[in-house]
Amino acid sequence: MTVRDILKMGDPRLLRVAEPVREFDTPEMRALVADMFDTMHAANGAGLAAPQIGVNLQLVIYGFKQNVRYPDAPQVPETVLINPVLTPLSDEKDHAFEGCLSVPGLRGLVPRFSKLRYEGVDQFGNPINRDVDGFHARVVQHEVDHLMGILYPMRIEDFSQFGYTEVMFPELDPNHDD
Repeated sequence: MTVRDILKMGDPRLLRVAEPVREFDTPEMRALVADMFDTMHAANGAGLAAPQIGVNLQLVIYGFKQNVRYPDAPQVPETVLINPVLTPLSDEKDHAFEGCLSVPGLRGLVPRFSKLRYEGVDQFGNPINRDVDGFHARVVQHEVDHLMGILYPMRIEDFSQFGYTEVMFPELDPNHDD
């Protein structure tokens, strides 16, 4: 198990546009994907983008059965998505609170497309094409934003809805006593 350091907001590497992946199913790719899942699980994340660990590639992972950071979220299948393309399936947007492993301790209300299609390939180069909605669509949009150098605070429209998780959502704070 290899847990990598997660870059924090302010690190200029998080603002780069990631490079497309050109080689699949290599020992390096297998190791990177394994490290990313180890890192995501260790941090209780819902997803992780390669740029968050300093790797400038169009590679995201996401998925969970249950997540302590999003206890009410439905399951999202564990997925490796490379060179993604997102297509909104309507103009409808949902607003929900998001956090980020690169923006620890904070949450903000972020608008995202309610329904979308995502396409790309997995770590073996096999095509992926899914239509999703709800939290699954939100997670994919959040992670793919990282590939464009976008962090969720850049998407917030109302900064009165941005703050520390321990203040806004004390029930999610692991140090909070009920």
